[in-house]
Amino acid sequence: MIRKIIVSLLSFVIIFALTSCDVINIKNEGLWTTSDSQDKIVVISDIHLGINDEYSETVANRTYLLDFLNQLENTSDVRELVINGDFLDEWYLPLTYAKYTDSDEFYRQVIANNQVVFDKLNSLMTNGIKLVYVPGNHDLTLTSEILDEALPGIVQARDAEGLGLYITGDRQEIAIEHSHRYDVFSAPDSVTNAELCQSEDTILPPGYFYARVAASWILQGRPLIKKDYQIVTDIPDLTTNPDQYGAYLYYSILNSLFNRVTQIEDFEDNIFDLGIAGFNGSYSFEDYYPVQTNDIISAPILFQNFQRTWDERQTINQVAVKNSFIEAVAGALSPDYFFNQAKVQYLQNSNQSIDVVVFGHTHVSEYRQLDNKFYVNSGTWIDHNTVSDTTRTFTVITTGTVDSAIVYTFNTNGTITDITSNVTK
Repeated sequence: MIRKIIVSLLSFVIIFALTSCDVINIKNEGLWTTSDSQDKIVVISDIHLGINDEYSETVANRTYLLDFLNQLENTSDVRELVINGDFLDEWYLPLTYAKYTDSDEFYRQVIANNQVVFDKLNSLMTNGIKLVYVPGNHDLTLTSEILDEALPGIVQARDAEGLGLYITGDRQEIAIEHSHRYDVFSAPDSVTNAELCQSEDTILPPGYFYARVAASWILQGRPLIKKDYQIVTDIPDLTTNPDQYGAYLYYSILNSLFNRVTQIEDFEDNIFDLGIAGFNGSYSFEDYYPVQTNDIISAPILFQNFQRTWDERQTINQVAVKNSFIEAVAGALSPDYFFNQAKVQYLQNSNQSIDVVVFGHTHVSEYRQLDNKFYVNSGTWIDHNTVSDTTRTFTVITTGTVDSAIVYTFNTNGTITDITSNVTK
């Protein structure tokens, strides 16, 4: 009741833009002054709702997410709300989290921990907004059955296992996917560890293991501990030995990451205790870390010769236009790489009729225009965005003869700010 009174009072307040950004007023009818046509497609991504508020990445912003959804429900020209991946989070868990064998039950507990969000999303559907889910990497093991239980009537855009693509708009001109399909560290991997685990269900890629270490490191207070990892000193030649050059690039990125994220556990400790996704065993950081032995650069156990499975993984993951492992691993940490994938796969692909591409995954909001076509990244809703200075961001696409796209941030006072010019590249 108090919240309704506050929202009602705020409807009389006029807020002027004091900066180069446009601040939109709160109205009883919703987030913005609506048009007569129900032509708006709203995309949010990377919400990262967790199983335990002690280490979930979205706790403070969950309240603002509810405020946002309340106002969205009353925005009459919204046709669809698309949740573009990393809705729920099975990756961001401390290494001390107890081994479990039932991912379905895990997700049920995540849902229970965030039931208020699911109640509101169900209310949106009841009030005529189409709700769509596209899988992300942090929830790639989330089954359609579990999501249907929690959100009856939700549309789930799935293609390959752990992946999805949603095509929408008046002319089927909008392509929405999380984009981890193109990320060598985060794309589903049922190939590399299949022999080790005697299972093709080993869908977890290297990024899962990195996320577990990072979650523990942050909970440990981000200790700075000198690590004496083996250094690969012989750099293979790209021209004569592209296989090992790719392996070296993979090693280099892991070396850089894990000399910044310096967990207290020892190199040989069995820190990964897994019973899901085809894995059933305990593994150490030593098992995961690439080293050089007899001119071969490879991790000894987990993700052996990782560079050699990328082409097969792309086939399984239904990548329309493949690229090399070297290109993929070199660009994995760059927003430019994902923009290039949006161009190659869709915007400049003569086999596609796509005018707007929306990705998530990077946590970096972006807007890039190519003539009358657009690439947009919807950003993230995590409490502390370490890769960008914005959070609580979303994209609004107006579909029609000629589309338009705007990137907004949802402010803590309930207003929204157009940040498109700030994130335009």
